[in-house]
Amino acid sequence: MNKPAELSVIVERDMQHAPEKIWRALTQGPLIEEWLMKNDFQPVVGHRFTLRATPMPNWNGIVECEVLAVEPNKRLSYTWGSGAEATGGVRLVVNWTLTPTVTGTHLRMEQTGFHPDQEANYKGATYGWQKFIGGLEKVVDGLA
Repeated sequence: MNKPAELSVIVERDMQHAPEKIWRALTQGPLIEEWLMKNDFQPVVGHRFTLRATPMPNWNGIVECEVLAVEPNKRLSYTWGSGAEATGGVRLVVNWTLTPTVTGTHLRMEQTGFHPDQEANYKGATYGWQKFIGGLEKVVDGLA
C-alpha cells in the first residue's frame, strides 16, 4: 500500500536585497527574534535550539529544532518540532533557499513533512509563515 503524500508549505518572495543581508536576518538570533520567536539559534550543523513564544492552549510555546544544513548566503535547513509533532512521529523540516537575481534575491521557504491528516497544522503553518515572512521582510528592510 502506498504511503499518503506529505504536504509542504511553500512561500516565495523576490526581495530587493542582497542574499548576505537576508542571510543575517535568517541566522542572527536577535534578528530572528524580531520576525519569528525568541531563540538560541546558531548556524552550525547539528546545533539543537529552541524557538520560544507565549504558550497557548494545547501548545507550550516551545519549538525544538536542529540545524541540518548551512550554506552561507544560499541555503539553511532545520527540523521544526514540538512535543505533539515529536510524539506523533512527524518530522517537519524548514528549508530556506536564497537565489541571487538581477534586482536582489529570490527567497524560498519550504516546510515539509505534514501528513494529510494534519490539515489544521498545515493550515496554521500556511497562515503563520506568510505572517513570519512579512516580518522578515520588514527586518531586512531595516538593516544597514
